Amino acid sequence: MTLTADMPSRFVLAAPPPGFAADPYPHLAALREHAPLCAQPDGSWIVSRYDDVREVLTDAERFSSDKQVDFRPKFGDSPLYEHHTMSLVFNDAPYHTRVRKLLAPFFAAQTLRRLQDRVAQMVDELLDRAADRGTLDIVGEFAIAVPLNLVGDLLGVPREEREPLREWANLILGGLDPQRTPEQLAAGNRAVEDFKAYLRELIRWKRAHPAQAQDTDILWALIQSHDAGSGLSELEIIHNSIFMLNAGHDTTASLIANGIDLLLRHPDQCARLAADPTLMRTAIEEMLRAESPLQFGNRRSRVPLTLAGEQLPAGTFLHVAIAAANRDPRVFADPDRFDVGRDPNRHLAFGHGAHFCAGNAVARMEANIAFTQLLARFPGLVRAGPTVRAERTRFRVIERLPVRLC
Repeated sequence: MTLTADMPSRFVLAAPPPGFAADPYPHLAALREHAPLCAQPDGSWIVSRYDDVREVLTDAERFSSDKQVDFRPKFGDSPLYEHHTMSLVFNDAPYHTRVRKLLAPFFAAQTLRRLQDRVAQMVDELLDRAADRGTLDIVGEFAIAVPLNLVGDLLGVPREEREPLREWANLILGGLDPQRTPEQLAAGNRAVEDFKAYLRELIRWKRAHPAQAQDTDILWALIQSHDAGSGLSELEIIHNSIFMLNAGHDTTASLIANGIDLLLRHPDQCARLAADPTLMRTAIEEMLRAESPLQFGNRRSRVPLTLAGEQLPAGTFLHVAIAAANRDPRVFADPDRFDVGRDPNRHLAFGHGAHFCAGNAVARMEANIAFTQLLARFPGLVRAGPTVRAERTRFRVIERLPVRLC
């Protein structure tokens, strides 16, 4: 069932209609046009128009990212609660400012230049192996492998120890979706504890082997700042390392997988991009707009305010529909059309304001190299099976996408 003008208020994010994960955009369009501020049964609201979404994301004075109050009913006193309330993304200043400042050098332009050759070599190796088979699972064998290994390198995680990271990340990030069973939450809590135990052991190893550290080892730099008395506590280091590993590979993997899916669904645009690689920058921005890896963010109002014509009290929880905003016809001409040359493109896929994604330049660089080298070697790649999507609402996730290389 797709929402229509006479029933937008029926949409409940915690219990979306059948087929929502496969194609949420008709539902989001109905919300945006007929219920731009949609009340939810628990007293929260969905914000869906571009200008309103951007306002909420930008104004840190009136809208808080802190989740200590919001996550307590869902997670209780649990490892998931501890993790998510200590992560950079779910905090306000001054904690958010302090952590972001410590991480800033690792996302600087000079660091990206050092990483480019490493990513290019990694992509070539993945494509060499795929060429021998003639097929490629875009998700498991490509989209996840590239960012997971890069973030692993940045944090100094030994390559032979990275296998569990993907599963831990899925379980921890999955806990953020509006609807989770007790079994899923229990699995997420176990994943946090397993991840913490692993990182504690890795930190002990790094302290015992300091000569092995490299200048792009974020974890070692955070340990050194802690030991010098000017950085984060060890628990803060652990949870923000988990956050970087999870967010750094999950959203970039979704960008790459969703981008390939878009190109396969729009062969004319795929051919256009393969023929003119100078379009790669605008193509990646269009992928981010059309299939935002993060579909819903959230904030809580600090003060009474008016939003989308509604008076809201202080403490109102807002589900920020980034995916709806990125297809708002008030901002984007023909918004449901995928156009690799779209420019300008003021999408909000990386957020806006103080919480604008710190790793956006890394993600863009990885995607640029991945798409450029894939299309250069296999411009005629075709689908070898259906796109299988996860039943998730907060994130736009593909679980499997097989292609034939040609």
